[in-house]
Amino acid sequence: MKTVNTLNAPAAVGPYSQAVISGNMIYCSGQIPLIPGTSDLVNDDVAEATKQCIKNLSAVLEAAGSSLNRVVKCSIFILDMGQFSVINGAYEEMFGEHRPARAVVEVSRLPKDALVEIECIAEI
Repeated sequence: MKTVNTLNAPAAVGPYSQAVISGNMIYCSGQIPLIPGTSDLVNDDVAEATKQCIKNLSAVLEAAGSSLNRVVKCSIFILDMGQFSVINGAYEEMFGEHRPARAVVEVSRLPKDALVEIECIAEI
């Protein structure tokens, strides 16, 4: 196994790696909508928060030699299932025609009180 860390995505806020490579797969930790290099959280618009999460994942994937087009599965954690269609629209905009497997789960709270968190698994 090999860990992945890049300055182009927010640093891990706990005892974990941004991602781990095992074989030809990369397992990305959940990304909240933090802006890399800052402590700023995109949290006033769930669509923009979703896009920031995916930008962060993209940076981690690229650091590992992968990309959004190689994502096999995403898990999305949201605070309000009533925002599902807005999140879905932002997700579709970022992924384009690529359609990885996916789960969306409503949760009671996320780190730093983020509106959304997204993790993924991808091929390298």
